[in-house]
Amino acid sequence: MAQITDSVRASFATTAQTVIRKLENHGMQGYYCPTSADAVELVRSWMSEGDSVTWGGSETFKETGMKAALESANCYTMLDRSRAATPDEKRHMWLDRNVADWFFMSANALTVNGELVNIDGNSDRLSLMLHGPEHVVVLCGMNKLVADVESGIKRIRTISCPRNASRLHTATPCEVNGVCASCHAPGCMCCNVVVTRHSRHEGRIRVVLIGEELGY
Repeated sequence: MAQITDSVRASFATTAQTVIRKLENHGMQGYYCPTSADAVELVRSWMSEGDSVTWGGSETFKETGMKAALESANCYTMLDRSRAATPDEKRHMWLDRNVADWFFMSANALTVNGELVNIDGNSDRLSLMLHGPEHVVVLCGMNKLVADVESGIKRIRTISCPRNASRLHTATPCEVNGVCASCHAPGCMCCNVVVTRHSRHEGRIRVVLIGEELGY
């Protein structure tokens, strides 16, 4: 990861405030944290002992130390979908996750106008963002910031999907060739494109911008 200079950090903070104002106009709350450690401290200040927590497939959730901090606190109910093995367990896990107190994810891209841009395959992550858990926390490194929705989709197809395909071994063109082919392969990760431009449930979605390069 490239060294983030003081001037870049200052720029991040200024830009973040502009995005935060846009988010607030769209029914979402925005916050800026210079570091991952600051983000963990901020988010934990919102939570209460005994709260239920779940998350989507997010490298940022792990890279920030958020997942480890919540697990080590040993005071939250952690709803980890990977622990469900049988069809019955998976169904009950899904039902529990839908009514979780907190859902954590990242965004594939965030526009300067305060729009979240995401692409998903099974759409577990996006379905929980759109409806269900009481609170949604979007952890977003400043590297995810883009000019507009079109730029966000381009970012996803040139950066997010190839890197995630390599991590998950999807056998899709973006793994095999490193380039999106708008495929309909069995392991396609681009089944649904969702642009969140407004939330009617004011404050449900909290976007935490972090002054670091995080995730894909």
